[in-house]
Amino acid sequence: MATLLYRLGRGALRRRRLVVALWLVVLVVAGLAAATLRGPTASNFTMPGTESQRALDLLAQQFPAASGATGTIAVKAPGDGQLASPQGRGVVQEIVQQAATLPGVVGAVDPFQVGAVSPNGRYALVQVQFATGADEVTDEQKTAYEQVGAAAEAQGWQVAPGGEVLGGEPEIGSTEALGVLVAAIVLIITFGSLVAAGMTMLNALIGVGVGMAGLFALSSVVELTSTAPILALMLGLAVGIDYSLFITSRHRQNLLDGLSPEEAVGRAVGTAGSAVVFAGATVVIALAGLAVVDIPFLTVMGLAAAGTVTVAVLVAITLQPALLGFAGRRVLPRRLRSVAADGTPANGTDADRPVADTAPTEDRSGFGFRWARLVTRFRVPVILVGLLGLGLLALPTPDMRLALPDASTAAVGSPARVANDLTTEGFGAGFTGRLAVVVAGDTPQATSAAVPQVTALLQRTENVLAVAPAQLSPDGRTALLGVVPKTGPTDEATETLVHDIRASVGGIRDADVLLTGVTAIGIDVSEKLSDALPVYLLLVVGLSVLLLMLVFRSLLVPIKAALGFLLTVAATFGITVAVFQQGHLADLVGLDTPGPLISFLPILLIGILFGLAMDYEVFLVSRMREDFVHGESAREATISGMGHGARVVTAAALIMISVFGGFVFLEDPVIKSMGFALAVGVAIDAFVVRMTIVPAVMSLLGDRAWWLPRWLNRALPNVDIEGEGLRAKLTDRTPAGV
Repeated sequence: MATLLYRLGRGALRRRRLVVALWLVVLVVAGLAAATLRGPTASNFTMPGTESQRALDLLAQQFPAASGATGTIAVKAPGDGQLASPQGRGVVQEIVQQAATLPGVVGAVDPFQVGAVSPNGRYALVQVQFATGADEVTDEQKTAYEQVGAAAEAQGWQVAPGGEVLGGEPEIGSTEALGVLVAAIVLIITFGSLVAAGMTMLNALIGVGVGMAGLFALSSVVELTSTAPILALMLGLAVGIDYSLFITSRHRQNLLDGLSPEEAVGRAVGTAGSAVVFAGATVVIALAGLAVVDIPFLTVMGLAAAGTVTVAVLVAITLQPALLGFAGRRVLPRRLRSVAADGTPANGTDADRPVADTAPTEDRSGFGFRWARLVTRFRVPVILVGLLGLGLLALPTPDMRLALPDASTAAVGSPARVANDLTTEGFGAGFTGRLAVVVAGDTPQATSAAVPQVTALLQRTENVLAVAPAQLSPDGRTALLGVVPKTGPTDEATETLVHDIRASVGGIRDADVLLTGVTAIGIDVSEKLSDALPVYLLLVVGLSVLLLMLVFRSLLVPIKAALGFLLTVAATFGITVAVFQQGHLADLVGLDTPGPLISFLPILLIGILFGLAMDYEVFLVSRMREDFVHGESAREATISGMGHGARVVTAAALIMISVFGGFVFLEDPVIKSMGFALAVGVAIDAFVVRMTIVPAVMSLLGDRAWWLPRWLNRALPNVDIEGEGLRAKLTDRTPAGV
């Protein structure tokens, strides 16, 4: 693979104008396709095969008027008892009439007719039924809905439209651009050259542009959840900058070793590019592997992010060499350009020059070398302290609770949060997460006979506050009953209630009884994801062992890497639970209300961190193996690998942390938690696990780290990530051979 990429890098530099032109054409075409073909994103999370989803499908087929999105308008009078007055009733009636005549609304329910008035006569809830699902409600319809009750508010009343209809796509603003700005600063400090930093950033941004435009172009035929583009943008930016950084860093080193720009690019793409391809492949495999969980919205999220990572890899190994060709030696700081030029052979090329002959005496006084010597010297205390520290950080992990987000954790002041808080204030948390029971019989008589039985069972179920009268479909074969829990949507007691209701109504004969509603859907999704988590974790860990065994020709190195990955995941989960669920230091991340973690965060975090962890593992340990194979002792090889890779890996990790951390400033708690968890995970894995525990363990294992049974060594194919075959070919090449 290294030889193929070497030729690709040199070819891209030679035809740099064509390569740049082709990528710009791809960017423009993808942008036009996105502008013309972009479809809506989905804010709901469906789960085929669950009872709640079957109930929704049944409603859509037999009771379409009740299958659309619902809204709840919370009304608060200026004083207690005011709703009972003729004036108060008139205000509420006007709100009901205004809501009922909105475009896309089937009808609005008078709260006085259904008893949706608080005992103190100050609060009322107006139920609004839309004809279509929440994702099909237009922005104009949402705007009109949010403006209901403006006249009443002018009279001192408080009117707060809310409900699932207000769900939408998180807004991407200027705050996450801070992460990109920090990444640019890190690049400038790392390279000491505006040209190198700017070129690396430009390369990554072009890749992100192509990836995101292609994703939005496909959204017309593939249903994307609202978080899928955000995740794709996060990963596309982070890995795009990192992959370009790795190749540019190796190219600069090659220039300083006296190679011509063309040869330096070829060898950079052949060596660092091989690691980029492998690292990108692990991220793509891990994200695409989410499909085995068999959860459609998670599969789409994984494939969307995998697509942007794939584009980032392609851009890094093709467009980056072309841009480096335009830059020449200007990618180096001014003080080093003359040194590189003086070391270049007179004929302008050194394709036949052995790698070993090009390197000057190496300076091993840098921080990476000093840190590696310190860690290997005190390896046992370092390992013990590292394990103890990560273990303490992981302590909150067993308390992790998963749920889909609800309005109670939305940003303070947002329409959904205001409506939720007003409803809770007047009626209790249960009214914000009502359940729906669908009763479907073969005949109207069967349904009519089953409804009283179901109602009685529901009323006797613990934690049920109220059961609303049944609504019948036009043909009388389907009935819909509303159930109000005493507790909120994400409360553990509500989860227990869902199971209790399903158990109690399961014995009804002559009719199908199914429980659904946003709350029930959230519980079903969370439980299925929790069940899939151990299977996916086992898949990822097993995959990491096999891939690293293939790369490093070792048994202990892959096992060590997998255990380090598990430490990273456990500690990351622990910190995220402590902040977002338990509320410790929540103010630092701008979190208004702690609550359960979004149900797909753990499984998504495992997939992403796996790829990134393997990324740093390859860049650090591959150099250790290379030096060990070339005769250095195990300890010296460990120090050498850390010394050469520490600066680049540190910069790469800081860039990833900056990009992911930029999303913490968004108001949406789901995106905020994703950005926080990824930033923390990268920090732990890069600085604690890969750059501290790994060299300590490698020096402790010594030569045993590289042991592999002969039969297994013969069975495994040679992928040549480190470019050993390429080096041998270049060393043996005669001047006439190119």
